[in-house]
Amino acid sequence: MADLHPSIVALVSLAANIAANHPKQGLCQVDKLKEYGVARGQIDTVIEIARHLRDEAAQLLDAKFDEAYAECFALAKPKLPVDPFANIAVVQTGGACCTPTKSGQSCC
Repeated sequence: MADLHPSIVALVSLAANIAANHPKQGLCQVDKLKEYGVARGQIDTVIEIARHLRDEAAQLLDAKFDEAYAECFALAKPKLPVDPFANIAVVQTGGACCTPTKSGQSCC
């Protein structure tokens, strides 16, 4: 297995720290990236993508929670006969696997 260049490891680590809301925020990786000569614009792109993914994940989790929370207070629904077609998957078309960041960076 080929080793990754230390600058790639530092970029990945920085992104993971930011996306995971790690208390250290990946600031030591920023110092390493500067030592490796990685351009600030490249570091900024990684930070933007990581924050976008973190924020998108939080929004999706909040929406799932809100949905489940609302169901806690929903009135009991009458039982309906079992529909044999109810478990057939419906595939959406035209959707992206993720949304771009504010500057248009793809996170996929």
